[in-house]
Amino acid sequence: MNNIFGKSLRTTIFGASHAEAIGIVMEGVPAGITLRAELFAHDIDRRRPSLHGETPRKECDMPIIKGLDAHNTTTGNAITIEFKNNNIRSTDYSQFETHPRPSHADLVQRRKYGADYDISGGGMASGRMTVALVAAGVVAKSIIPEASFLTSLVEVGGCSDSEAMEAIIASAARDGDSVGGIIECRVSSVPTSLGEPFFDSAESIISHLLFSIPGVKGVEFGDGFAGSTKRGSERNDAIIDNTGTTATNNEGGINGGITNGNDIVVRVAIKPTPSISKVQSTYNFESGELEPLVIGGRHDACIARRAVVVVEAMVALALAELKLR
Repeated sequence: MNNIFGKSLRTTIFGASHAEAIGIVMEGVPAGITLRAELFAHDIDRRRPSLHGETPRKECDMPIIKGLDAHNTTTGNAITIEFKNNNIRSTDYSQFETHPRPSHADLVQRRKYGADYDISGGGMASGRMTVALVAAGVVAKSIIPEASFLTSLVEVGGCSDSEAMEAIIASAARDGDSVGGIIECRVSSVPTSLGEPFFDSAESIISHLLFSIPGVKGVEFGDGFAGSTKRGSERNDAIIDNTGTTATNNEGGINGGITNGNDIVVRVAIKPTPSISKVQSTYNFESGELEPLVIGGRHDACIARRAVVVVEAMVALALAELKLR
């Protein structure tokens, strides 16, 4: 498997949902950054399930950090951040080897990696893996401390009212169903001139990492798809001072693949969780028939809610990679 990203900040993710541990290896982290375990606590808590409709699977998620000096400071060499998996119930997933879940990766992972590939918990295609992405984001934010992030869930099930969103999630949970959502990440105080035209544009690098998050099906910058409905005369961002500040920000802080100093604005569409307890009719490879499938286990009614910090982490990792280049 090729699970490596980055040129200057080379990041490798390892493990699986029900493996002994999951984590990341990061090469290229500058020397002199202090990385104590408590630095990770806030963002890890933001990802932790705690609300109605979220998975009851609880993990300690205390990061084990390797590769630091005696003062918990980076040396310029590779660092490893590992999380142990303890609360595992692999028997919940054995039926999916022959009766794979609709819209999940059970079938494609076994086709690609062989019949012995362990799909327990979803294997590598599990939301559990995102705790490693969050850890990478914490390190990335230490590399770009000048940047400020504001990330939130702005829509659930097509609704943008915050109180109604919670009711929609609760209703889906009661029905044994799930809903998707949209997350918006705004980054201020972004250094100018990050990114290149074409293949290494700021949008390309950010999007690459955002699409590595399980469940992401769409990414847009600035006014995104809505911009295609406007005329240029009403959409263009007028420059209003000698720093390059613009009156509007329809470009989302990026021109020609290069950051322009305005806030980066990116929105991410998260699909409804595929694992639902509602009965579905799908193909059983053992019987050769379409059969009812009831999914047990522990799952979220809306993975978008816990993905907010994951989206922020991947935007941070992209910006840190671009800064180091």
